[in-house]
Amino acid sequence: MYQYKISSIPEEGCKSLDIDRGNHVARVMVLRQGDTILCYHNICPHTGTNLDWMPDQFLNASMTFIQCATHGALFRIEDGYCVSGPCAGQSLFPVEVKVEGDMFEIKLK
Repeated sequence: MYQYKISSIPEEGCKSLDIDRGNHVARVMVLRQGDTILCYHNICPHTGTNLDWMPDQFLNASMTFIQCATHGALFRIEDGYCVSGPCAGQSLFPVEVKVEGDMFEIKLK
Protein backbone atom coordinates (compact mmCIF):
# COMPACT_ATOMS: atom_id res chain seq x y z
CA MET A 1 0.00 0.00 0.00
CA TYR A 2 1.44 3.35 -1.07
CA GLN A 3 -0.39 6.44 0.21
CA TYR A 4 0.13 10.08 -0.75
CA LYS A 5 -1.58 13.41 -0.15
CA ILE A 6 -3.62 14.65 -3.11
CA SER A 7 -2.06 18.08 -2.55
CA SER A 8 1.37 16.58 -3.41
CA ILE A 9 0.22 16.51 -7.06
CA PRO A 10 -0.10 19.93 -8.73
CA GLU A 11 -3.69 20.78 -9.65
CA GLU A 12 -4.20 19.99 -13.35
CA GLY A 13 -0.67 18.60 -13.34
CA CYS A 14 1.34 15.44 -12.83
CA LYS A 15 4.13 13.91 -10.83
CA SER A 16 6.54 11.05 -11.30
CA LEU A 17 6.86 8.59 -8.42
CA ASP A 18 9.45 5.86 -7.97
CA ILE A 19 7.96 3.21 -5.70
CA ASP A 20 10.42 0.84 -4.04
CA ARG A 21 8.95 -2.65 -4.24
CA GLY A 22 11.90 -4.35 -2.58
CA ASN A 23 13.15 -6.31 -5.58
CA HIS A 24 12.61 -3.47 -8.07
CA VAL A 25 11.42 0.12 -8.42
CA ALA A 26 8.08 0.77 -10.10
CA ARG A 27 8.05 4.09 -11.97
CA VAL A 28 4.59 5.61 -12.23
CA MET A 29 3.08 8.93 -13.23
CA VAL A 30 0.19 10.40 -11.30
CA LEU A 31 -2.10 12.94 -12.96
CA ARG A 32 -4.52 15.22 -11.16
CA GLN A 33 -7.53 16.65 -12.94
CA GLY A 34 -9.52 18.53 -10.27
CA ASP A 35 -10.46 15.89 -7.70
CA THR A 36 -9.70 13.03 -10.09
CA ILE A 37 -6.41 11.15 -9.68
CA LEU A 38 -5.19 8.91 -12.53
CA CYS A 39 -2.09 6.77 -12.55
CA TYR A 40 -0.13 4.95 -15.27
CA HIS A 41 3.18 3.15 -15.38
CA ASN A 42 5.83 5.54 -16.68
CA ILE A 43 6.55 3.32 -19.69
CA CYS A 44 5.95 3.96 -23.37
CA PRO A 45 4.15 0.93 -24.87
CA HIS A 46 6.17 1.41 -28.08
CA THR A 47 9.76 1.68 -26.83
CA GLY A 48 9.64 0.82 -23.12
CA THR A 49 11.32 4.13 -22.26
CA ASN A 50 10.14 6.64 -19.67
CA LEU A 51 7.51 9.07 -20.93
CA ASP A 52 8.69 12.22 -19.17
CA TRP A 53 11.21 14.51 -20.85
CA MET A 54 12.04 16.11 -17.49
CA PRO A 55 10.97 15.05 -14.00
CA ASP A 56 7.20 15.51 -13.64
CA GLN A 57 6.82 16.74 -17.26
CA PHE A 58 4.41 14.42 -19.07
CA LEU A 59 1.90 16.71 -20.77
CA ASN A 60 2.08 18.39 -24.17
CA ALA A 61 2.31 22.20 -24.41
CA SER A 62 -1.48 22.67 -24.32
CA MET A 63 -1.76 20.22 -21.37
CA THR A 64 -4.40 18.21 -23.21
CA PHE A 65 -2.46 14.96 -23.80
CA ILE A 66 0.29 12.89 -22.23
CA GLN A 67 3.23 13.14 -24.62
CA CYS A 68 6.06 10.62 -24.93
CA ALA A 69 9.45 12.35 -24.75
CA THR A 70 11.08 9.78 -27.05
CA HIS A 71 8.92 10.09 -30.17
CA GLY A 72 6.09 12.51 -29.40
CA ALA A 73 3.23 10.01 -29.25
CA LEU A 74 0.08 11.50 -27.71
CA PHE A 75 -2.06 9.64 -25.18
CA ARG A 76 -5.47 10.66 -23.85
CA ILE A 77 -5.23 11.65 -20.20
CA GLU A 78 -8.50 9.98 -19.17
CA ASP A 79 -7.66 6.45 -20.36
CA GLY A 80 -4.06 6.42 -21.68
CA TYR A 81 -5.12 5.54 -25.23
CA CYS A 82 -2.59 6.57 -27.90
CA VAL A 83 -4.21 8.79 -30.53
CA SER A 84 -1.08 9.79 -32.45
CA GLY A 85 2.41 8.43 -33.06
CA PRO A 86 4.04 5.05 -33.73
CA CYS A 87 2.05 3.34 -30.98
CA ALA A 88 -1.37 4.65 -32.14
CA GLY A 89 -4.08 2.28 -30.97
CA GLN A 90 -2.06 1.04 -27.99
CA SER A 91 -2.52 2.25 -24.42
CA LEU A 92 -0.49 3.14 -21.39
CA PHE A 93 -0.49 0.60 -18.58
CA PRO A 94 -2.96 1.79 -15.89
CA VAL A 95 -2.32 1.57 -12.17
CA GLU A 96 -5.23 1.26 -9.74
CA VAL A 97 -5.78 4.30 -7.54
CA LYS A 98 -8.17 4.70 -4.63
CA VAL A 99 -9.02 8.21 -3.40
CA GLU A 100 -10.18 8.71 0.15
CA GLY A 101 -10.52 12.18 1.64
CA ASP A 102 -7.34 14.15 1.00
CA MET A 103 -5.26 11.01 0.35
CA PHE A 104 -4.86 8.60 -2.52
CA GLU A 105 -3.51 5.08 -2.51
CA ILE A 106 -1.64 3.42 -5.35
CA LYS A 107 -2.28 -0.31 -5.67
CA LEU A 108 0.48 -2.10 -7.55
CA LYS A 109 0.11 -5.76 -8.41
